[in-house]
Amino acid sequence: MAAKIENSTLKFLKDLKANNDKDWFASNKGRYDEAKANFEEFIAELINNIAKFDEPIGELVAKKTIFRIYRDVRFSKDKAPYKINMGAHLSVNRSKVHDRAGYYIQIQPGNSFLAGGAYDPGNPWITQIRKEIDYNTKEFKKLINSASFKKYFGEIEGDKLKTAPKGFPKDHPEMDLLQYKSYLAVNRFDDKMVTSADFMKHCTNVFKAMKPFDDFLNRAAD
Repeated sequence: MAAKIENSTLKFLKDLKANNDKDWFASNKGRYDEAKANFEEFIAELINNIAKFDEPIGELVAKKTIFRIYRDVRFSKDKAPYKINMGAHLSVNRSKVHDRAGYYIQIQPGNSFLAGGAYDPGNPWITQIRKEIDYNTKEFKKLINSASFKKYFGEIEGDKLKTAPKGFPKDHPEMDLLQYKSYLAVNRFDDKMVTSADFMKHCTNVFKAMKPFDDFLNRAAD
């Protein structure tokens, strides 16, 4: 039987949002530990599933892919000490989230999603991505217009430049594709899906559909 996200995990996150302070968290540390263990178990199985079509991911250790729940509030106006979600980034180079495409999962009541692609990529990666799209436009368009991409992601998401990116003419025929500042594939779903017995299968299918998109973007980084 596949691992699943328990209702108690979502309930903890809902309660944390309403009581985001150190005293409440200390009093509910046991609930947090259970939720964390539940999420880690789910991620461990998800890693094994992804490894069937993306072998290097199988080398990851679930615990090391999960983001800490403690917020860094030093430079934030929001001083709430805890994140109100649980998230993990599955990549062969997790320490460089902005330098390589991987698989991201976020569990948050009312705002859960799966995502991948290039999130806020810095130079030189963003420049190389645009060049790759310019050189291989047909391949990229076929990829983002495929039935599986449309089914799970609809279209690319991400903020866009208001002008032409450096090095490209303003009348470039593919300007709409080149102006993205992030190239993201996002799949959203409701809380009912998160706690369903089919959620593991859904995550696996979404990430399998995402792999060609990630591969194209990572090819630009290699």
